[in-house]
Amino acid sequence: MTSHYAPLVAALVTLLLTTFLLLSKTGKGIQDIPNERSLHKTPVPRIGGLGLMAGVLSGWLLMFKSLVWWVLLPVLLLIAISLLDDMRGLTARVRFAVHFIAALILLAGAGMLQQNLPLALVVLFGVVWMTNLYNFMDGSDGLAGGMAFWGFSAYGIAALMSGNQVQAMLNFSISAAALGFLYYNFHPARVFMGDAGSIPLGFLAAAMGLWGWQQQLWPAWFPLLVFSPFLADASVTLAKRLLRGERVWQAHREHYYQRLVQIGWGHARTALFEYALMLGAGASAVWAIRRFPEIPWPLFLAWGVLYAGLMLALDWRWKLFKREQHGI
Repeated sequence: MTSHYAPLVAALVTLLLTTFLLLSKTGKGIQDIPNERSLHKTPVPRIGGLGLMAGVLSGWLLMFKSLVWWVLLPVLLLIAISLLDDMRGLTARVRFAVHFIAALILLAGAGMLQQNLPLALVVLFGVVWMTNLYNFMDGSDGLAGGMAFWGFSAYGIAALMSGNQVQAMLNFSISAAALGFLYYNFHPARVFMGDAGSIPLGFLAAAMGLWGWQQQLWPAWFPLLVFSPFLADASVTLAKRLLRGERVWQAHREHYYQRLVQIGWGHARTALFEYALMLGAGASAVWAIRRFPEIPWPLFLAWGVLYAGLMLALDWRWKLFKREQHGI
């Protein structure tokens, strides 16, 4: 079947197109300029997302008849609006409006708006949150690309376990494209994915999770556990900033992964640590699918305790770091 070649096509297209873009005027024209909130110190091209998503779509072309319009259409919409944002900059109001439209298309096409409106509203905001969460967590070399590799690989393995090869290859195409992107994005990063990569990836994490649940490939809790390292960091950081009355949509350096980089771990060590968490969360989720048809509360509790312990330890280390900086 041609679908077996889809991940290879996705990885190769991503790698080749990213190489071409880096050598072109486009790569030199769309730069991520460091500011006081950045973790990098020199301008870096942020066109990697274009190569990554082109890779995903190239792999998916081999399985075009298996795609559904309510996943493909919003992805294309998000790529277009996010690329425009990378090039010219858009207001938060415009960006969020398009994110909600994309989520509404997904839910309408999946039939959720007609079935259970209260549940659909919860899922709607969950999809928008996941769409933006990826952007929030794309601030360190290799991090968002690594999450895509591990997360969508877990989706693909779970689909294979359920006997759905098409869904497996659709998800493996995303993880393979992420691997191709990581060739240039792992520390020291020569390219960033920008919004054109992070926003569609976040949407796909939610959309493919929802699609797989609809096809009964996995229970509803599965995507939450697979992507829990990102969900925990972004959600707790958002809650803390809300409690302090800060503008949560503004860029900052308060995520836990950002603090790991700042206290001296650096980009590479932080990425490898996060990869271990991502691999562990994904593997445990895959392991639990057939053992826990309902929500595996013990497993969620164990991961929750681990995340809470890591966050408390880093909060304590961050306070020491700030005192050392101020000579206290």
